[in-house]
Amino acid sequence: MLAIGERINVRTKLFSEAFKARNFEPIRDMAIRQVKGGANMLDINIGPARKDGPELMSWLVENIQKVVDVPLCLDTSNAEAIEAGLAVHKGKAMINSTSADPDRLALLMPLAAKYNAMIIGLTLATGGLPRDANERCALAAEIMAAGAEHGVPMEDIYLDPIMVPINGQQEQVKEILEAIKLFREMNDPPMNSVIGLSNVSNSAPEAMRSLINHTFLTMAITVGLSAAIVDTLDPAIIQAVKTTSVILNQSLYCHSYLETC
Repeated sequence: MLAIGERINVRTKLFSEAFKARNFEPIRDMAIRQVKGGANMLDINIGPARKDGPELMSWLVENIQKVVDVPLCLDTSNAEAIEAGLAVHKGKAMINSTSADPDRLALLMPLAAKYNAMIIGLTLATGGLPRDANERCALAAEIMAAGAEHGVPMEDIYLDPIMVPINGQQEQVKEILEAIKLFREMNDPPMNSVIGLSNVSNSAPEAMRSLINHTFLTMAITVGLSAAIVDTLDPAIIQAVKTTSVILNQSLYCHSYLETC
């Protein structure tokens, strides 16, 4: 499973200030820590970045790829910033994200095709959050159709069922698991899926968050989850990924895994 480190995010004061000052030191340290923690991709969230998005994203991509050897997930609503990042990225990047909104699909699917990038498709439309797994699949079908129209391979599309907090939306969390399972049945080979894991424990007591996160992650992997944006500095998350992989016989050399526990 693809573990995408979530920590480099403009909503954190440390990185908001570092982005503004073009101070790379805290960004470099966090990039290295996340990869050492088990991330095999890093999410770079710069928010809308309306003022200087393209220059900021290209600066981040160029510098982060000098210190870690993993691809980056370019996270912003600013399409110009996404293209600036794609233009300087080495290897296969990921776009985070399009929704099922036709205007957004028309803007971002061509970029994914042009730069041979992966793209996250949020099963979200202008009408708000889908009510159940079936509505999520209907929106997924629209995203897949747009990808096919623009020449984006199905294996490069990661469908996102939109993770919501279990505190207050318990029934929806069950629908998200069902959607992940149904996404796989929408194509052969199965479609990839991704979640923003930490959202499931938003507004839960801090002491409970890791338990909720890694328990849900384990359940999601067993129904076919392909990728997750996660806190790779939480050892329980990476242990859940590795252990589930061994139990599902997706990793070779079980004895080697057991000897390191």
